[in-house]
Amino acid sequence: MVKNPRSVAMAAALALALTACGSKDQAQGGMPPPEVGVIKLQPGNVPLQKDLVGRLAPFRSADVRARVPGVLKQRLYAEGTDVKAGQVLFQIDPDQLKASTGQSQAALAAAQATYANAKSAADRARRLAPQKFVSQSDLDNALAAERSASAAVKQAQAALTDARINLGYATVRSPISGRAGKQQVTEGALVGQDTATLLTTVDQIDPLFVNFSVSVTELEQIRRARTGAGTGEGEVQVVLPDGSVYRRTGTMDFSGDVVDPATGAISMRARIPNPDKDLLPGTFVTLKATLGEQANAFLVPQVGLQRDAKSPYVLVVGGDGKVARKDVVTDRLQGANWVVSSGLAAGDQVIVSGIQRAVPGQPAKAGPVAEAGKPAAQDGKPAVEVQASADQGSKD
Repeated sequence: MVKNPRSVAMAAALALALTACGSKDQAQGGMPPPEVGVIKLQPGNVPLQKDLVGRLAPFRSADVRARVPGVLKQRLYAEGTDVKAGQVLFQIDPDQLKASTGQSQAALAAAQATYANAKSAADRARRLAPQKFVSQSDLDNALAAERSASAAVKQAQAALTDARINLGYATVRSPISGRAGKQQVTEGALVGQDTATLLTTVDQIDPLFVNFSVSVTELEQIRRARTGAGTGEGEVQVVLPDGSVYRRTGTMDFSGDVVDPATGAISMRARIPNPDKDLLPGTFVTLKATLGEQANAFLVPQVGLQRDAKSPYVLVVGGDGKVARKDVVTDRLQGANWVVSSGLAAGDQVIVSGIQRAVPGQPAKAGPVAEAGKPAAQDGKPAVEVQASADQGSKD
C-alpha cells in the first residue's frame, strides 16, 4: 500500500517538533545532581595503636653460683623443670667446711675459758682493791685482761657464725621460684675456688617482660597526641610467630627517657601474664601496642581520603547541598581508617563513594553507604553515622 507523501512529511515534522520540545524542557530543567555516599563524622578518643617488634624476657633471672670452694657432689633437680624458692639444687662436698666449723667451735670454747679466768681475776682484784691489798696497776691489768678476753669471745662467736654460714652454702638452694636451666658444671668438678662458679640459672617466666623500642619521632607523636587525653594504662597484645594472637593482654611497665645513641630509639617494656608457661623467654614477637588515647580525633575510611601535591583532603557535602574540599592533617593509618587530627568538624558529611562524580562547588545528593553502617559515637569514642539508604553500593 502506497502512503501519501504529504502524510509522511507531516508525521516527520511532528516528531521533530516533539523532539525539540523535549530537548528544550531538559535544558530548562538542568541535569540532576550526582548521588554520592557519605558518612557523618563525630570526634572522639581514638586508641593510640602501634605495630612493633619485641623480644620476650624473664620477669626475674637469678644466677645460681657456688659461694664456697669445694667439689660438686650432686645435682638435685631435673634440668628444665620448675623449682621453688629455697629448693635444694646442688650439693657441694661439706667435709672441709665441717672441719672449719669444728675449729671455730673449739676456738670459741678456748676464748670463753680464757674469759672466765680473766673475769675471775678481775672480780678478785675489785674486791681487794678497797683494802689496798692489790696495787692500782694490778687492778688495771686485771680489768684490761677481762675486757680483752670478752672481745676474744665475741670474735670467736663471729668466726663460728661465718663458718656455719659457709657450711650452709654447701647446700645450694634456688633463690627464686622459676624454671631451672641447664647444669653448667658436672659433678666432681672443683667449684668456687677463686670466683663464684655459675652452676645454673633460674628464670621466673610468669609473668614475662617484652622489651621493644620506639623511635624519637614516634615517641613525640605519642606524647603530642596524648596531650590532654585521659590515657590510662597502655595495653599490649602479642602476636606469636605463627600469626596467632596470644589470648592474654599485657600492660605497659616501663618507658625509658634516654635515647640509645647507636639506634636512635627509646627502650620500652610491657608485662605479659604467662600462667600456663606457653610463652618462652628469648622469643621474638610482634606487638600491637595501645599506648593510650588520642582525644578529639576523627576516623576517616581510606576510600574517603585523597591526596594531591598540596595536602591530604576529603570532599564533604555541606548544608547547602554542595560539594566542598577540606584539607586535613593525618596522623597515621589505623586499621581501615585514617586518624585525622585537624581539618574536620563534628557533623561533616564525608563522601566515601561516588567521589569521581563529585565536583567541588557543585551540588550533590547525599546517598547511602550500606557498608559503612556503624553505631553512633558512645562514651567519647568516634564513630561514623550512615546518612543515606542502601542502594548506593550498586550504583558505584
